[in-house]
Amino acid sequence: MSGRAQLMWDEAVTGYDFGSGHPMDPVRLALTMRLVEAYELDRGPLEVVAAKPAGDSTLRLVHREDFISAVRRASADPAAADLSYGLGTADDPAFVGMHEASALIAGQSVGAAEAVWRGDAVHAVNFAGGLHHAMPGGAAGFCIYNDASLAVARLLELGAERVAYVDVDVHHGDGVQAAFWEDPRVLTISLHEHPRTLFPQTGWPEETGGEGAEGTAANVALPAGTGDEGWLRAFHAVVPELLGAFRPQVIVTQHGADTHFEDPLAHLAVSLDAQRAVAEACHDLAHEHADGRWVALGGGGYAVVDVVPRSWTHLTAIAAGRPIDPASMVPEAWRHEVFRRTRQLAPLRMTDGRTPHWRDFVADGYDPADRLDQAVLATRRAVFPAHGLLP
Repeated sequence: MSGRAQLMWDEAVTGYDFGSGHPMDPVRLALTMRLVEAYELDRGPLEVVAAKPAGDSTLRLVHREDFISAVRRASADPAAADLSYGLGTADDPAFVGMHEASALIAGQSVGAAEAVWRGDAVHAVNFAGGLHHAMPGGAAGFCIYNDASLAVARLLELGAERVAYVDVDVHHGDGVQAAFWEDPRVLTISLHEHPRTLFPQTGWPEETGGEGAEGTAANVALPAGTGDEGWLRAFHAVVPELLGAFRPQVIVTQHGADTHFEDPLAHLAVSLDAQRAVAEACHDLAHEHADGRWVALGGGGYAVVDVVPRSWTHLTAIAAGRPIDPASMVPEAWRHEVFRRTRQLAPLRMTDGRTPHWRDFVADGYDPADRLDQAVLATRRAVFPAHGLLP
């Protein structure tokens, strides 16, 4: 297997644009790529590759044909958007070229999966991806086509027998869970803000997989306000043991940056430094359990200047084997680019100044009165026995 990492990038993914005022501003993608370039990560071990858009036969691995047709119609004429497919809503307004931009993003994630499975790269990143809310028959939550599900489905099509999907976006990875609800070959793990307080109001610990796939969905519903210590404690209390028991051949991860304390759409209080720590943990877990095969995707994240570019540049650097010192100064040229594009001041360093730490759930014990520990224990009790693990 090659030691190289691939970054899937085509500037045209910034055409995934719901319009002025929508939280998912494509500038977050452009600024991330410019920061990757400012750190010269696109040179050396990281190969930048543009994959072709996902064709209809690939999209049909997850999505219904009638939905794909509805997206095409709305893409050609936004006035023809069909609300019954989740198109033309406030979350997912129709725009000209919507199908093409969505299929291009999906193609990058599918291309990443192919590269990793075939050994062209040991790690592959598509930070434009991670659009995890789209369902087989409808758009939802800023997501038209579910590139994460398509990447997993393509891995299965290529012969993978066990794929693990780990989602640390602040929102539940509902679309991926739904796509593989009855497929025992896919383990989906999602850590997210509690469904009582955040869209999509799913991801309860009792959601553990369909008939014949019991225990292959794991959901950690975190209390609003959870910060670095609790978030890292929950991750390490659930993810490593489940991966060890499942023995995936490939790990696909989704790194929505909207867990951050500055994110305007959610209520967790996680720092950039903790996000970086989880990206490093995912890298290490891929090497421990999946011969290094790791597909890393972006996701949500609506602090489009302060948080998203730094978070996903750290992710890309870790995948490239060239991790960035959090204390390093952000390149001045990038800060000028931020001001030119947004008239906002860019952050000065690649850190929030935190040193994340956590207490181990098993080794250090848990507090039955603590809401975070209650959430972790609920997940372990619901899922661990199906894998022969003690809750």
